[in-house]
Amino acid sequence: MRKLNLPFKIDSFVIFISVTIVLAYFFPQWATQGGNFSINTISTVGVSLIFFLYGLKLSPEKLKAGLNNWKLHLLVQTSTFLLFPLILLLFYPWVHAQQQETLWLALFFLAALPSTVSSSVVMVSIAKGNVPGAIFNASLSGIIGIAVTPLWMGLFLHDGNTNFDFTEIYLKLLLEIIAPVVAGLFLHRFIGKYAQQYSARLANFDKAIILLIVYKSFAESFINNVFDSVSVLTLLLLTVIIFILFFVVYFLTGYLARIAGFSLPDQITTQFCGTKKSLVHGTVFSKVLFGNTATVGIMLLPLMLFHALQIFIISMIASKLSTRNDAS
Repeated sequence: MRKLNLPFKIDSFVIFISVTIVLAYFFPQWATQGGNFSINTISTVGVSLIFFLYGLKLSPEKLKAGLNNWKLHLLVQTSTFLLFPLILLLFYPWVHAQQQETLWLALFFLAALPSTVSSSVVMVSIAKGNVPGAIFNASLSGIIGIAVTPLWMGLFLHDGNTNFDFTEIYLKLLLEIIAPVVAGLFLHRFIGKYAQQYSARLANFDKAIILLIVYKSFAESFINNVFDSVSVLTLLLLTVIIFILFFVVYFLTGYLARIAGFSLPDQITTQFCGTKKSLVHGTVFSKVLFGNTATVGIMLLPLMLFHALQIFIISMIASKLSTRNDAS
């Protein structure tokens, strides 16, 4: 049988997320079970392990070497932490109803997140972009996001119904995220090579923990009938908004990169890294920022849609760019 060659690859993780949400819909009771081996306990410990391994794989030498291309880094981080949120802030004055505020906050949470690591680097590599620059910026973005994302969210969460306590939030961030990252960085010289050697298997562990968090978030939302207020029309509208948001940032970063005189590889890295949002950090931060509130599932909804969309679009663009030398 003739093999069908698609212009893009379907990310299996998106399929797993979809299956997890379906399981959460039909079997939400699993999320409410307590005990030492409950989903909540496992996901909490798993989050700390994710960031410990993240620090373990992060080479201090590569981070220092990557500082030289400061224009590239500045544009990527500006796009990630300023351009995205500012675009959403433009529409805040028109948010009035409770449902509008909840959906806008969910979109703003997406906008405030750091860039993703693995998919950014993989796509940049396929498109023949600046891979070291992608690794540096994706890693730097994750570190900056630990501090910046809660600051952005804190501007609005304290005004709503969500109990937002800076002391409690940053204590959780310190214990569950920052401390494990620092520990990983400290141990990098001793066992960092093993983390690199088994990075593929460790990535599967990361995804498994993320799926647990996704399941718990959506299961609790289904139990509390949170999505009863989200119509099909609203879901379609969210998809359109996310689609427009992605391409506005994609073309703006490309334009700014050309104005700055970037090479094509640097331009590719800018657009690929500057338009991505991390599902890993999003699910982890939602657990820390929103806790067990019933709306956490809705807070993750735009991120789920954006994650699927960014992989779908960027994979097609990367595939096309990968053939540019053959066509020249």
